[in-house]
Amino acid sequence: MKAQRILALTKKEIKKTIREPAVLFMIFIFPIVFVFAFGASFGGVGAGQPLYNVGVVNLDQDNSVNASQTLLTALSDTKIINLHLYNDNQTAQNALSQGSIQAIMIIPVDFSQSYGSYQAAPGNPNVWTNATISLYLDKGSITATQAIPPIIQQTLTAIAGQAQQTPQNSFQLQIASLVNVEAHSALDFIAPGMFTFASIFLIMMVGQSFANDRENGMMKRIRITPTTPTEFMTGQVLSYMGIALIQATLVFVMTYALGFRPNVDGSVYAFAFILVLVFSLSNVGFGLITATLAKSASAATGLSFLFVLPQLFLGTFVGASLSSSAQVAGKFVPSYYVTDALTSLFLRGASIASPAVLLDLAAVSISCVAILGIGIALYAKYYKI
Repeated sequence: MKAQRILALTKKEIKKTIREPAVLFMIFIFPIVFVFAFGASFGGVGAGQPLYNVGVVNLDQDNSVNASQTLLTALSDTKIINLHLYNDNQTAQNALSQGSIQAIMIIPVDFSQSYGSYQAAPGNPNVWTNATISLYLDKGSITATQAIPPIIQQTLTAIAGQAQQTPQNSFQLQIASLVNVEAHSALDFIAPGMFTFASIFLIMMVGQSFANDRENGMMKRIRITPTTPTEFMTGQVLSYMGIALIQATLVFVMTYALGFRPNVDGSVYAFAFILVLVFSLSNVGFGLITATLAKSASAATGLSFLFVLPQLFLGTFVGASLSSSAQVAGKFVPSYYVTDALTSLFLRGASIASPAVLLDLAAVSISCVAILGIGIALYAKYYKI
């Protein structure tokens, strides 16, 4: 055994690693991206309680006691509830349907009167003025429907017992949305993100396909034919859009079979499929970027996770468990806007023409054009398609 040969083999392996971006990614970058994606999604980044945006319509007329302000101050002090004041219920309901807030709390006219009657005679329910706070919840957020009511109820109990501790108080919380709206299952909450989830893996498919065509000489044979680069790329894009359409159809069939029944008409379904197809174009662009960087089909598989993981954990149904920091980071990936639009349409009852949905469509479309353009430019430049 010669040290010279061992040294030569060591140098060869180091050079091979340095010259292959995909290998560098798998060794160094992939663990970082993987840990960050999981950590951010499940609260590892920006640790602490999530922040819920709650709209308030304050109808309380008694300024002498001003119990409503006591309640709002106590809710703000929890550091979990972020309050937004609205002048009327309709304006607040519009904000709720657009996903700007996760709940609406309507404080009744007699709230201060109820609070005062309780404080005057905490042990005599017969003289209390009973008041009910109505709460409307965002049907598109499973965490909001489970977390917000207990927080408000505990705060009401706390301010009622500031003077004396009693098992009852003169005001109660009524979840108004559950009176008029059908309850949703866990599948209903994750279904919108599942449409996005399926399309994301186009990145891996495109990267592998283009890299494999280069590897087996297919690209060279195509270049000696009369086929133009534009014709080649158009055919490739159309084929992957067809795949994306099949994926979306299969996801819909499966979710429907499992019980997903959104109360929407056919135009909403058509819009949802169009949105997923637009999103698939950006994934084709990411796949082209992957194929540009990778030198083999196997390397393209690993490299594709650089684009798959952030979209997977920051922009799909996993978003229900995101920390506040990760929610902000999610706005930088296209999948976030697809999932948000589908959630607004299927669960919040928003219309296609609503500002929130149109904004999501604009974000997806702009990112699609930019990413696909970059992918085509890189692949054409380096491999002369």
